[in-house]
Amino acid sequence: MTDFVTEARPHSAKTRESERRGFIGSRSGPGAFDGQEAAAILEDARASVDPALRAALDSLPGSMRRIALYHFGWEHVDGTPAAGNAGKAIRPALVLAAATALGGPGARAAAVGAAAAVELIHNFTLLHDDVMDRDTTRRHRPTAWTVFGDADAILAGDALQALALGLLAEDPHPASPGAAARLAACVVELCAGQQADTAMEKRGPAEVTLDEVIAMAEAKTGALLGCACALGGLYAGASGEDVEALDAFGREAGLAFQLIDDVIGIWGDPRHTGKPAGADLAARKKSLPVVAALASGTQAAAELAELYALPYDRRDLERTTLAVERAGGRAWAQEQAADRMARAMSELARAIPDPEAADGLLSLAEFVTRRSA
Repeated sequence: MTDFVTEARPHSAKTRESERRGFIGSRSGPGAFDGQEAAAILEDARASVDPALRAALDSLPGSMRRIALYHFGWEHVDGTPAAGNAGKAIRPALVLAAATALGGPGARAAAVGAAAAVELIHNFTLLHDDVMDRDTTRRHRPTAWTVFGDADAILAGDALQALALGLLAEDPHPASPGAAARLAACVVELCAGQQADTAMEKRGPAEVTLDEVIAMAEAKTGALLGCACALGGLYAGASGEDVEALDAFGREAGLAFQLIDDVIGIWGDPRHTGKPAGADLAARKKSLPVVAALASGTQAAAELAELYALPYDRRDLERTTLAVERAGGRAWAQEQAADRMARAMSELARAIPDPEAADGLLSLAEFVTRRSA
């Protein structure tokens, strides 16, 4: 993993502008990013992928299908239909946007199954993460394990992983074998990232380094976003070099996403996030802002270390939140997110030099790093 002092420091403003020229810079002024374009892309991706997802879930045995449909928000606990929230569809949207950018509408149509596979993998990780993290709320409703129990939620997640790889194995497209191999390798990386995350929770605040947490976040979050972009490139028939550049773009944007997600996990509004305020602090998670704050060497860092060494007490939540902020954790995470986006733009320009062709991917990358929930 890169050294925090030499590699993870923010680029200068001049460097960031140079790397993003023709991408972010071309969107300033009246045409600047306002979220509407990304929202339209996500809505279109959801409409394209949902039929494939529903067909895959319908193939599951009855009891497992019920858990999966509940998790996706398409059924209530009693099995009656629900018009719930199945998530933002960021990862399938990246697959389709990458395929479109390099292969046009035909490649996009061919990549719908791959996009569904990526979304199934994402939801497999969510089901397992909720069990391991003991999160009780997701998408403004009780998590699957709280309703059906640990074992059933874990098994439903396992089934989603199998469905994802099955979709690619059954796909006659010439890119499908390479896509399946890449997605399988990504699952291993995701699991390694989650294992590192859970292992860190058993260690004291002073025992976890910022390098370790960055490496964990790259594996746990960046890997799947990178894989999503790479799969879109594969289905567009892109060169190996362009596929790798797309993967790198997604990974850098993914780390920016995780940085912002960690900020939201501490300071986000529960009305928008669907999770209790300060949930990450309550769970004593070694999130990126927290570890950066602990490594700051400030008086606030010492206070935070003392608080984190104690069992959670809701009366100390405000004090803990303020300690992270005073120690610079929030500012560091936000600055790092901007830095990682600059790196992502550099990789995107390498794969797709034409800013207009890359517009969909750029809109999605901006969306995930400008969100507040």
